[in-house]
Amino acid sequence: EPKRRRRCALPPHSIIPASRLRFGTRAPSGWLRVFGARHNNLKNIDAAFPLGVLCGLAGVSGSGKTSLLRDIVYAAHARKNGVATVDVGAHDRVEGYDQVSDVILIDQSPLGRSARSNPVTYVKAWDPIRRLFADSAAAQGKRLTPSHFSFNADKGRCPVCKGTGTVAIDMHFLADIEMTCEACEGRRFLPKVIEANYAGRSIVDVLEMTVDQATEFFRADPRIARALAPLREVGLGYLRLGQRTSTLSGGEAQRLKLAGALAARSFAKGALLLFDEPTTGLHPSDIDTLLVAMARLIDAGNSLIVIEHNLDFLARTDYLLELGPEGGGAGGRIVYAGPSAGILAVEGSHTARCLREHHAAVSAP
Repeated sequence: EPKRRRRCALPPHSIIPASRLRFGTRAPSGWLRVFGARHNNLKNIDAAFPLGVLCGLAGVSGSGKTSLLRDIVYAAHARKNGVATVDVGAHDRVEGYDQVSDVILIDQSPLGRSARSNPVTYVKAWDPIRRLFADSAAAQGKRLTPSHFSFNADKGRCPVCKGTGTVAIDMHFLADIEMTCEACEGRRFLPKVIEANYAGRSIVDVLEMTVDQATEFFRADPRIARALAPLREVGLGYLRLGQRTSTLSGGEAQRLKLAGALAARSFAKGALLLFDEPTTGLHPSDIDTLLVAMARLIDAGNSLIVIEHNLDFLARTDYLLELGPEGGGAGGRIVYAGPSAGILAVEGSHTARCLREHHAAVSAP
């Protein structure tokens, strides 16, 4: 029976315009090399990842992408730096860690369980907002300090819900139920704090604003505008400032981590950042925004390796490494490794076929 042809899993609205099928042209500044990778279904392969560029790691589901990137490239570096709890996939050695300052995994894992964690606190934008409210005439008249506007200090938060806006009801043998706090009615702060308005808005009103709305509201304060900018740069301008990070999707969580990296710049120049499908849930127009943010990281001297299926994203990488040709036992081999444009000529590459098909479709008269 003839082998079924794998269909390109791309929604209709994601068809790539011919003008956007342009591959990157950055030249590698160095290489990270993995030798003898045989973890899970990897077939004892040697893989080389370029540094100083945007590198895409492609392949069908189950082809070995996560096994290679997370379980070996990231885990081997973590173990090398004393993280004993990390399991490392089977391989011979990795060369090139001396060319990067750090290896940072930015995946879709949850951001944490704290009910007080939200986008504005994650990128440290809440600090200048608290200071601005504390400097207002209304706050000074009530002798309120920045600590009164904190979720983590007892001075101004609701003493019942501890600044979360909800309380957990113990259901004994069933899962706990979260209810709106009756003491503050979900507003998180004491009445005296809520009454201290800035420009006609309370601290509760600000938490209900989206990032885009807050940027406009605080446009006169450059500290806050700069702090909120990374959220908009990664396409999260629609999030409410006070939205719990635990409610974000995997793709949103990953982009929030990217925003945190852009905001904090906590990693030294020359870091290697690893992403796992950051375009999840993104409209094609938002992929442009994500790529601009990633370009900023590269221009600052960092390197990016991104596991992706999205063709619009892969079409604008500098370098591609595709694993496969199929998933499971039929995967784990290198189908292609080289400058991204070169994959179009590779027979047997699902990524190449999908790119060719869609390029032909949008180029047809």
